Amino acid sequence: MSAVAERGANGRPTAAAPAPAMGDAVPAVPFDHEQLIVRRGARSGAHVIVAIHSTALGPALGGVRMWHYPGVEDAVRDALRLADGMTWKAAAAGLELGGGKGVIRLPEPTPPAPEARRGALLDFADLVESLGGRYITAEDVGMSPEDLVTIRQRTQHVTGLPPAHGGSGDPSPFTALGLEVAMKACARERFDSDDLEGRRVAIIGLGHVGSWLARRLTVDGADLLVCDIDPAKRHLADELGATWLDPAEATLAECDVLAPCALGGAIDRHNVSLLGCEIVCGSANNQLAEQGLDEALAERGILYAPDFIVNAGGLIHVYKEIRGYSEQRARQLVLGIGRTIATTLATARARETTPLRAALELAHERIEATRPAEAPAVA
Repeated sequence: MSAVAERGANGRPTAAAPAPAMGDAVPAVPFDHEQLIVRRGARSGAHVIVAIHSTALGPALGGVRMWHYPGVEDAVRDALRLADGMTWKAAAAGLELGGGKGVIRLPEPTPPAPEARRGALLDFADLVESLGGRYITAEDVGMSPEDLVTIRQRTQHVTGLPPAHGGSGDPSPFTALGLEVAMKACARERFDSDDLEGRRVAIIGLGHVGSWLARRLTVDGADLLVCDIDPAKRHLADELGATWLDPAEATLAECDVLAPCALGGAIDRHNVSLLGCEIVCGSANNQLAEQGLDEALAERGILYAPDFIVNAGGLIHVYKEIRGYSEQRARQLVLGIGRTIATTLATARARETTPLRAALELAHERIEATRPAEAPAVA
């Protein structure tokens, strides 16, 4: 059984997306997406979801997230939010891609048994294949390159495969590289120097990207504060000589740069007035829990680097796999993230707006430039 919502010819929804569980703490997600498909997998019984926000610049590309959500509506909301972000990420990075996202909803917080996991992956793969190339999937939270190999058994529309299977491998090092150069651009804006030596940087989350970032910043001479919900990650803090933080308090750490590198929503209406940082620059998607928080940060004098620009390194990496992979070329494009952030900050100053609004305006202008001009009316 599946539910599908699509936009009509006028670009407006022709069917409503599943309603979120409303409440003051759960902001609504606008539905301006081209397509939303929610299907219960025939093998696994798990809900598999694909949200396509835009294909104006090219096929929608976005990873698939395997995660436990309390309800299907929570999983749908996450897919919609993430797909929207992928549109702006691709546009801001200058890529010929649109924005989409996949979600495999785990009904229980415990990891599924191997056979159940395989069934859910194949169910999701069938959904991707049914879209005929409008959506290309890749690795995201809760997934591994080996999971992509399983998905590849049912669809060609997957990227980020291990090198042994013809892919370009783990994109995390490229995401971390992009985050590092974005952080340096922000430091130049705020401190008149991109030198991170001695700068106090708090990394929230030591997953693939956070761990690579921590290693890069150690080489840069940064004073690292780190945390993760998995206490086993503390070994990396010890290895790098970083200070371990309590995850419950880490977001409020006194630091020069706060780098949220775990799940989204790290900054919300409750903690925005308590932040102790000068800059927010991290790899997590949707770091701001709701609209308007960019203005709240600006009012406090905190520089916010738009996450969909900062974390585009992984997208650039898998994009080059689709177009014909060259590690050197991928690296050059990722290094360009620093210039994109610098341009965005300059635009924000010139337009007297926040960096987030400036980034969205620049991305929107690129998308609009691809739309055909309307034919003149015939008298």
